[in-house]
Amino acid sequence: MKKVFIIMGLMIFIATSVNVVNVVSANPVCANAVCVKVPKANLRVGPGTDHKVAWQVFKYMPFKKVGVCLNGNWYAVKDVDGDVNWIYSGLLSTTYRCAVVKKERVNIRTGPGTNFSISAMGPAKMYYSFRVLEERGVWRRVQDEWGRIGWIHSNFLWIQ
Repeated sequence: MKKVFIIMGLMIFIATSVNVVNVVSANPVCANAVCVKVPKANLRVGPGTDHKVAWQVFKYMPFKKVGVCLNGNWYAVKDVDGDVNWIYSGLLSTTYRCAVVKKERVNIRTGPGTNFSISAMGPAKMYYSFRVLEERGVWRRVQDEWGRIGWIHSNFLWIQ
């Protein structure tokens, strides 16, 4: 009888657990890179809208996909700080690369080098996100969510 209760308890646990599949890739650098493609998105503590919102992110925020809910609709994603949360897959794109500022404040330049003037976009603060348009040496040509374009040194960015 004790075995029956243990087996039933195990079956209930398995049936009610969140099923997550780890993401494995032949190219770990880019294959799991995802970017937010909508103006604003919620990151949640679990896969589904019934889970608490951990924080909100904006367009072009990059993540590394580290897991997938078995129904395939929710991804576990790791951010620039190494935190893992969940996001609905329909809010993401894999067709372009994105970057987020990982320093308190960085200059955005009009060209790829410190000999170029600082852009009218002003400095970018930590967690500002961009779409990466071009790479030229250690410089990245980036676009913000409003379509403004500038250059940032790659040492100041977390790029996915």
